[in-house]
Amino acid sequence: MTWTTLSTEGQLEELKEISTKQPVILFKHSTRCSISSMAKNRVEKIPNDTPALFYYLDLLNFRGLSNKIAEEYSLPHESPQVLLIVNGECVYEESHNGINAQDMESEINDWQNKLSAKTN
Repeated sequence: MTWTTLSTEGQLEELKEISTKQPVILFKHSTRCSISSMAKNRVEKIPNDTPALFYYLDLLNFRGLSNKIAEEYSLPHESPQVLLIVNGECVYEESHNGINAQDMESEINDWQNKLSAKTN
């Protein structure tokens, strides 16, 4: 899996645009939290051929950006937290021990199929 580091508000706008063509996973991570590390390991079990782009936000260095994400998608700030963005909207959100690779992979594939059907 290849992570793109999320560090600017401009990237938030870019990922919204990208999400009109393919699902985007946004993972909010605290490098000081063992639960967050465990959740990151779970996300990294998603197969490499899954049709999504993966963004990683280091909450300790970019807390303001995390707050912007919470505001943008009308979600509470949590850590760890994973968001699935499709068509600029958060269509799936999970946090802490609820983060599960199988569920995320299924959601990604379902939404990719919907995006593909819309463009055909």
